[in-house]
Amino acid sequence: MPSLRRNAALILLMILSAGAAWPQLQPQQACAAAPAGGAPCVYQADPPNWWTQMPSPMVLLYGRNLGGAYILATGRGISVSRTQFSANGHYAFVWLKSTAAGPQTIHISIATSGGSTSLPFRFAARTAAKDNFQGFSAADAMYLIMTDRFADGDPANDPRTPERSLARGWHGGDFRGVQQHLDYLRQLGVTTVWLTPVYDNSGEHQAYHGYSASNLYRTDPHYGSVTDLQHLAGALHARGMKLVLDTVPNHVGADNPWIFDEPAPGWFHGTRDDHFESTGDFTSLMDPHATAQQRAQVTHGWFANALPDLNQENALVRQYLIQNVVWWIQTTGADGLRYDTFFFVGRPFWQSLNGELRRLYPRLTTVGETWSPNPVLTSYFAGGAAHEGIDTGLTTPFDFPLCFALRAALSHQGPVAGGPVEHNDLRAIEEVMSEDWLYPHPQELVVFFGNHDMERFLSQPGVGVADLKLAFALVATLRGMPEIYSGDEIAMRGGNDPDNRHDFPGGFPGDAQNAFTAGGRTAEQADVHDWVATLLNFRQRHPGLYNGEQQDVFSDATAFAYVRAADVNRGCMSGSPQRFLIAVNDGSAPRTVTIPTSATALQGCTVFQAKVGRGTATAAAGQLSLSLPAKQAVIFETN
Repeated sequence: MPSLRRNAALILLMILSAGAAWPQLQPQQACAAAPAGGAPCVYQADPPNWWTQMPSPMVLLYGRNLGGAYILATGRGISVSRTQFSANGHYAFVWLKSTAAGPQTIHISIATSGGSTSLPFRFAARTAAKDNFQGFSAADAMYLIMTDRFADGDPANDPRTPERSLARGWHGGDFRGVQQHLDYLRQLGVTTVWLTPVYDNSGEHQAYHGYSASNLYRTDPHYGSVTDLQHLAGALHARGMKLVLDTVPNHVGADNPWIFDEPAPGWFHGTRDDHFESTGDFTSLMDPHATAQQRAQVTHGWFANALPDLNQENALVRQYLIQNVVWWIQTTGADGLRYDTFFFVGRPFWQSLNGELRRLYPRLTTVGETWSPNPVLTSYFAGGAAHEGIDTGLTTPFDFPLCFALRAALSHQGPVAGGPVEHNDLRAIEEVMSEDWLYPHPQELVVFFGNHDMERFLSQPGVGVADLKLAFALVATLRGMPEIYSGDEIAMRGGNDPDNRHDFPGGFPGDAQNAFTAGGRTAEQADVHDWVATLLNFRQRHPGLYNGEQQDVFSDATAFAYVRAADVNRGCMSGSPQRFLIAVNDGSAPRTVTIPTSATALQGCTVFQAKVGRGTATAAAGQLSLSLPAKQAVIFETN
């Protein structure tokens, strides 16, 4: 042992034998002021705690005078297996061996020739899986909440200077506000809540959205505490609902402390002064003939040329990020994850992360932001199939191709370049869904027509409330799981960011109306809200609408009809399971559609009852005649 480490060990043993009281974590300011060469000082540990019966953690200590320290863990079944230090002594990586440990608080002790310190570190019993880590599926309906813009349940954490008048300011929404309106969501038919990132963004100006993390192990104080988030998760689970956390392993905020003081060399792709902007040429990621440089232009560049790109190829960064995801899941009991900027992170990292999650949480599910109108590209990143020897392990991508097709079909704008869609009418839906064979599990796709990064659906040129209601009918009945962006169910309008992120009316003190209540909604808001509630609750009661196969039986410019049933190849035979026919008329006038039923899922069906929406259906001589009012979607139950 070198003399420095020998001296440090002797100091540490002397303190241990003397039974000295151990100091706690020191304030960051105190560590910053610690004299060079003095006693080690620690102000943060990532993760701040861990659990038994889990993979042994790597703990990253932040402080001063940590370089070359002798580090010891005192506890039952705990030891230090390895350490590594930053050149400036500001960081220490400590690998703990804890496979034989039981629940306890240990002490991590750090000693140098300049002195010693210690910090407590808690190993808790692993959270039971009974009501946690449930995963989402096509049986669910997901609701996207931008926490700051939904509801203010705790004025104490609001900005000292009111910012609601600022389009990109902090408006005051928080975890308690979400919890206070869970019954509204449950009544609407929502079963799963997706929160935008909960990380601390307090080091970033106007980072109300959560995607510019300054600390990956703290909640943002504007949203509330970790305890508040845990209470929200518990309240969801008590109602039979689920929590999806937004996870961002691609980048951190522009003013994250790591930018000025990296924990280890190569923590980022590039530096603050020497980096390149990430491009959106995602096709290079699946092109077997693309160069490494072409792919790096996507995965190694800084998002928007501003957000520092984490280097997941670095083993330290990779382990740090995987542990961070596990810590949030275990801390909150989350049921699923939404992965931000999925294309921008190399597929080997996704394989490693999702492989670890499957081992620890077999039921937990994941959905990736795969922003492309191209189903070939989107399906390439879906889990369940290996490409170039790599299976991302992703449960499902968001169905962006179908989203763009829906918007083109109902707004008659577009279509978006780069996808298979040639039309800007209802034929676009059939065009994009004909590519479902590309996906390992198309029935798991998350279907949506808008989110917090898009112009509100109702603000597209030429789109009216009737079109919005058709969009809801489609996402509620097509294969996959529907996702709704908060406020669309009350016909909110707004252009591109930040105009698409207005506060939910009634969620904030002083609001002129309260759209969370039936009496507080305008006639238009009530019309759309009640339609959405009818669709989602009907869907929830009928497994054929979420677990059934899908067969498209008619498609032209203004009409689209499809069947959902457990077996679409049987037709209406004796003992055949429940089946539904969904018919949509996007025309401005009533329409009659004639569908031959021979050799279709409707063969032998004679009784059609309109369960949701208005319309009639008459079967005779191997044909079905549908009479559909203008701008109407109908769900028929048939046998």
